[in-house]
Amino acid sequence: MTTIYFSHPSFLDHDTGLGHPESAERLRSIERALARPDFADLDRREAPYGTREQVCLIHTARYIEYVLGAVPKLGFAYLDGDTVISPGSGEAALRAVGAACAAVNAVFTEEAVNAFCAVRPPGHHAEPDTAMGFCLFNNIAIAAEYARKHQRIKRVAIVDFDVHHGNGTQRAFEANEDVLYASTHQFPWYPGTGRSSETGVGNIINAPLPAGSGSKEFRAALSERILPAVDRFSPELILISAGFDAHRDDPLANLNLVEDDYAWVTSELTALARKHAARRLVSLLEGGYDLGALAKSVAAHLRALMES
Repeated sequence: MTTIYFSHPSFLDHDTGLGHPESAERLRSIERALARPDFADLDRREAPYGTREQVCLIHTARYIEYVLGAVPKLGFAYLDGDTVISPGSGEAALRAVGAACAAVNAVFTEEAVNAFCAVRPPGHHAEPDTAMGFCLFNNIAIAAEYARKHQRIKRVAIVDFDVHHGNGTQRAFEANEDVLYASTHQFPWYPGTGRSSETGVGNIINAPLPAGSGSKEFRAALSERILPAVDRFSPELILISAGFDAHRDDPLANLNLVEDDYAWVTSELTALARKHAARRLVSLLEGGYDLGALAKSVAAHLRALMES
């Protein structure tokens, strides 16, 4: 068994316009980094189309129709001030969902021990009925519910180390004791959620970090709060919202992580997956907007997955 890498050319066709930080260049920079010989054994697969049934696991039917109906035939449309769609966005959003669900299937059928989905648009800000923060459909939340419904498991843990709090994921599960959502993020910062006092039904673990925090603070938050919570929860599957915008070079926030921090947290989570979840772990790309930092961080993350 190995690590599967899901992506698709359609993710490059989600055009967000000149100067938008969430651009197709993000995936191109990742692909260049993964052209190295040490990634030759990576099992690369194309993301399939997701279905409306899969998207409906989290989002309302009315919202799905709104998003797909808003996709323009030419030019751009705005779902909010930051969230831009273009003619290729509908296919990209559905294939991002498809990648998440295919990755879940792959780890449960033992085709792989883990998987990484290099997808666009990202997802963790999307609420059941609202697009925001560059996100259309909440890929990670859909993956969690898909696993619970189709793989007949009960407990899923989602760990989110994007620099921005995953408000959409928290909202989807804050009343569901069978899904643990744990997040490190800069606070106060966009989108304004993620206080440590936000605990859901005991299943939400927020570890906010002040601006200027770096490796020491990040690792302490994981070691003291999040990793023990995941361990106690004993999940049957671990999902990662893998945002790399807490890197010190990222222009959209003010944390100071380095590539080794992403390798470290990945190794810690794969160890917990080995202990509780028969090694099953799926990671989905969220943020990361400095192209060089993103490429190096994803490479470090993938190496740790492949070595698990």
